[in-house]
Amino acid sequence: MSANASMGRKAAGLALLLGLVATACGQPREAAAPTVSLRMHGTPIDAVVIIDDQALGTLELVMAHGVALPVGVHHVTVKADGFLPWDHEVEAKEGAGVIKLDVVLAPVPD
Repeated sequence: MSANASMGRKAAGLALLLGLVATACGQPREAAAPTVSLRMHGTPIDAVVIIDDQALGTLELVMAHGVALPVGVHHVTVKADGFLPWDHEVEAKEGAGVIKLDVVLAPVPD
């Protein structure tokens, strides 16, 4: 193989590698929107947590992992069979720190 052919292959390989790197990097990403941490504690742990009409999972799951809320006002509902629903409105303010909610559902009266 001639020196020119070898250099041509190396140049083609380098061009392919640079193309793959450029594709993998993609366009620069925008900075993530600010969020505020929501932490909840309460009972019953199998209650369902709903934020802004979106079910997130059980209270136990949310207690374990927390929720990253975008800045703004949010409606939090916690529901469980045999209990009255718990509703609360929170305002997530950038830089204000963690929002903590203690949830205790009241049993449905007989």
